[in-house]
Amino acid sequence: MPKKLTYIDLFAGCGGLSLGLHQSGWKGLFAIEKSPDAFKTLQYNLITHKEHFSWPNWLPKEHHDINEVLTNYSLQLEKLRGKVTMIAGGPPCQGFSMAGKRNEYDLRNDLINSYIKFVQTVQPKIIFFENVKGFTMEFKKNKEKGLAYSYQVTKKLEDSGYFVKGQLVNFGDYGVPQKRTRFILVGIKKDLKNASQQRVESFFSSLEKNKFVFLKEKGLTTTTNLQDAISDLFKQNGLKETPDSPSFQSGIYGKQKGNYQKLMREGIKNDIVDSHRFPKHSQVIIDRFNHILEETTERRNFNISTEIKEKYNIKKRTVIPLNAVDKSPTLTTLPDDYIHYQEPRILTVREYARIQSFPDWYKFQGKYTTGGNLRVQEVPRYTQIGNAIPPLFGEQSGLILKQLIHS
Repeated sequence: MPKKLTYIDLFAGCGGLSLGLHQSGWKGLFAIEKSPDAFKTLQYNLITHKEHFSWPNWLPKEHHDINEVLTNYSLQLEKLRGKVTMIAGGPPCQGFSMAGKRNEYDLRNDLINSYIKFVQTVQPKIIFFENVKGFTMEFKKNKEKGLAYSYQVTKKLEDSGYFVKGQLVNFGDYGVPQKRTRFILVGIKKDLKNASQQRVESFFSSLEKNKFVFLKEKGLTTTTNLQDAISDLFKQNGLKETPDSPSFQSGIYGKQKGNYQKLMREGIKNDIVDSHRFPKHSQVIIDRFNHILEETTERRNFNISTEIKEKYNIKKRTVIPLNAVDKSPTLTTLPDDYIHYQEPRILTVREYARIQSFPDWYKFQGKYTTGGNLRVQEVPRYTQIGNAIPPLFGEQSGLILKQLIHS
């Protein structure tokens, strides 16, 4: 029996990429995630429930800051050289994000250098790196003369001994019911047998070629849309008390429609949907949402017009009524950016998870949402999901990465 391919997940979040790699046959060594909230979700599902990681004794099973791990466990990391197949993950992306205000001085951008230092210390055979689309855009004022961070990272990884290729990929093309374009970078160590620039570049063509067979085996297609993903989760199906929030009500399952929902609901026995807690909208908000839905039947999946904002005195920058028969726009970490396509409400955590292709057995931990000053400190459930790599894409990547190391 061949030896399991191993990886370390950096900036692991709630475990979207790790779940995809688990489903494609990889074995995790450990994961590094700074947020206690996101780590709780990863721990509950993948460490405890699935026993996916062969966690080393020297590293406590808890949330960690990457720089503290690099400082406190440098000897242990150096001993992993030659023993780790892959380092996966991507640093937090807020400083590069096109959804927010791009800020080249955002301190989180420095975590790119921590990522590179980790790679240089452990020297895995291959690298899988993900970041936002804005990562490829030029900054005007940085010291490196406005070069895109993607170019700088590529150069540093090449100098560290890797053949590297980066490319923008839309996860929506891979069966995810969401238009979500991200920068994906793959690298392979130059001193490996048969390593070459052509081989690392073949990752993207193989990924594209393989998706049809992969999706067909699951009964899926590339065109999965929003109603394919969440039309069994209507509020009108009925309500029950939310198990982890007794003062709220949760939705129950409606009739299963289509293979995407079948895949998401596999193994589920309960009628109450996990993390499907409905918000307590006031009647004013419900009426406003109803009016917006009526007035935007011809223009969905776009921010509402200035006229509609003025009409309903909406100060919010983004309000997008969703389109049932199209893929969702890229989910942000702010659930009140979207109005459900049929019901006058925002999406629930579970609907967010469905759109990101997390199966329903994957249980999210911590607060549902947060606000004010806590936004920069806490990572509630919506944020965990909004920041994640869709497991369905992670699984497809995991399969091609296995080919890359074995070819």
